[in-house]
Amino acid sequence: GCFVTPSDSLAIICDNWKAIPHFAKAGGPRGVARSMPSSAALDVVADALDIPFFSTPTGWKFFGNLMSSKEMFDSTDYTPFLCGEESFGTGSDHIREKDGLWAVLSWISILMEANKDAAEGSPLVTVGDIVKRHWSKYGRHFYCRYDYEAVESASANEMMDLIRDSFVAKGDELSIADDATGLKLVGATEFSYTDPVDGSTTDKQGLVLSFEYPNGQSARVIFRLSGTGSAGATIRMYLERYEKDESKHDESAPSALKSLADYAISLVKMEELTGRDAPTVIT
Repeated sequence: GCFVTPSDSLAIICDNWKAIPHFAKAGGPRGVARSMPSSAALDVVADALDIPFFSTPTGWKFFGNLMSSKEMFDSTDYTPFLCGEESFGTGSDHIREKDGLWAVLSWISILMEANKDAAEGSPLVTVGDIVKRHWSKYGRHFYCRYDYEAVESASANEMMDLIRDSFVAKGDELSIADDATGLKLVGATEFSYTDPVDGSTTDKQGLVLSFEYPNGQSARVIFRLSGTGSAGATIRMYLERYEKDESKHDESAPSALKSLADYAISLVKMEELTGRDAPTVIT
C-alpha cells in the first residue's frame, strides 16, 4: 500500500485535473485553496499551472466564500474550484462541504487515465507510482503533525506568548543561533487572513516559524492551540520540509523532520513550559 498525505493528494488532484470530468469540461480549475497548516505542495502546482491560489484559516466557510465569489458577491468566478485541509477534508464547488467520495472518485479517474494505454497483462500504474512521479516533478514536501494533548491552558498560552514576544515581534531583527546541522530560523509571523471576497479579516490563526537548510531549501513549523477550556489545551505543531533531491524522497517523514522538530521544540521551550518531553500523537 501507499499512504498519501492529504496535502499531497490535493496537489496531485490539481496537477491531474484533465483526468477529472468536473475540471476537464471547464478547462481546469479557476481557483484552488488550502488551509494554512496544510503543506505547500498545492502552492507549487498552482504556481506552475498559473491557477489563482489561496491559503486560508482552518474552516470550510473560508472556502465557501471563494466558491461563491461570483454567485453571491458578483466578483471573480473561481469555479470550478478545488480545496482541502490537512485533516483529510477535500472537496470542490459542487457542494459547500468536504466530500470524501468525490476525492476517491477523482483518484479513480487519475488511475484510469494513467493506465488507459496499459497492455493486457502488463503491470498497472499504482497510486505509489503516481505519488513518486509527482515528487520527481515538483519535489517532496515532508509533512507531519505533533499533538500535545491536555496541556494546562496557562502553560500552553505562555508558550504561544513566548513565540510572539521572542520571534514574531522581532521581525527582521531575529538573531538566533543555527542548530548543529546548520538549520537556520529566518522568519516568524502570526497568520492572519483578509478574505478577498467580503473583505473580512481573521487574525491569530497560527504562529509560523520559517527555517532554511544549508542547501537553501525551506522548512516551516506552525503552532496552533485547540480547545483552551478548563480541561486543558491541545498544542498542534505542524512540521514541513521541502526536498527537491529525488534521492532523498523515500525517507520517512518522521525521520526527515526529526532535526527540524527538535530545533523548534528547543526554541519554544516546549518541555520547560509545558512539562511535555514528547507529543501525545504524531500523525
